[in-house]
Amino acid sequence: MDVSNWTQVPEFVFLGFSGVPHGHFYLFLVFLTIYLVTVIGNTTIVTLIQLDSRLHSPMYFFLSHLSCLDVCYSSVTVPKILVNFLRQSHTIAYNQCMAQMFFLMTFAGSECALLAVMAYDRYAAICQPLHYSNLMGNQIRIPLAIASWIWGFLDSAIHTTLATNLSFCGANQIDHIFCDVPPLLKIACSDTYINEITLHLASIFMGLSPFLFIILSYVYILSAILRIRSNTGRRKAFSTCASHMIVVTIYFGMANVNYNRPSAGYSLGIDTLISTLYCIITPMLNPLIYSLRNKEVKEALQKVLGRQKKGYTSA
Repeated sequence: MDVSNWTQVPEFVFLGFSGVPHGHFYLFLVFLTIYLVTVIGNTTIVTLIQLDSRLHSPMYFFLSHLSCLDVCYSSVTVPKILVNFLRQSHTIAYNQCMAQMFFLMTFAGSECALLAVMAYDRYAAICQPLHYSNLMGNQIRIPLAIASWIWGFLDSAIHTTLATNLSFCGANQIDHIFCDVPPLLKIACSDTYINEITLHLASIFMGLSPFLFIILSYVYILSAILRIRSNTGRRKAFSTCASHMIVVTIYFGMANVNYNRPSAGYSLGIDTLISTLYCIITPMLNPLIYSLRNKEVKEALQKVLGRQKKGYTSA
């Protein structure tokens, strides 16, 4: 084929909500509510960790990074969806699409790595309690957090660079609700072999390897918990891991369904639902899971609200 005859499309059209021709205003309200809950919930977590000295521990240090990632993750996709609902036109410019894909994959990859780091933190706390302060001191936890962000950035930079070399020659309708690598590869008219191989390798190295590390960490953690003689000690140790285990299960489970789909693909409606759960609902659930299951976070919130209440009373 003569590549010189191909023309680059100026914008893409999302087909994810094409099956819902009416009711965009109600969808706008639903997505706006989800986004506000996500931003407020995660911002509250970060604020509480900063304000309450009892939460100045490695576990909550990493949790604050997770909350920041969730806000960024959701902010990459939802605002554009909201604007398109108001415009009644589900389009995105080519450059905006590449930028959205880059940041989406950066935050997704960083979250995979950070969840693995959080599993290591729980391993150090439960399996190596006497050495925990050394294993997770500032000289260790700060580089680990930075490495998590770099992990996602490098993964995203590779995919985005390859995607910018694709040609679409007039095909601009994406069976999705935001820009991501798999749906773009489906409509590209240039050779996507390198992109597909890279995507599969990245899903193994960037996605599966952190997950396997988490599984291995929890094998040691559960083994250590079972050796604790007192029921109270076992419950306390397990409770410190429960929230993280729930978040890991939801995040990696939805990521697996979203990226490792069958070759025939899903129907557009199912694909839209999966994408919504993975990139929009999951960031909203994380602060709820940690706040509802974590006694220290609830106590910190009650303490802050109590201060504000006293302030209003005295005023």
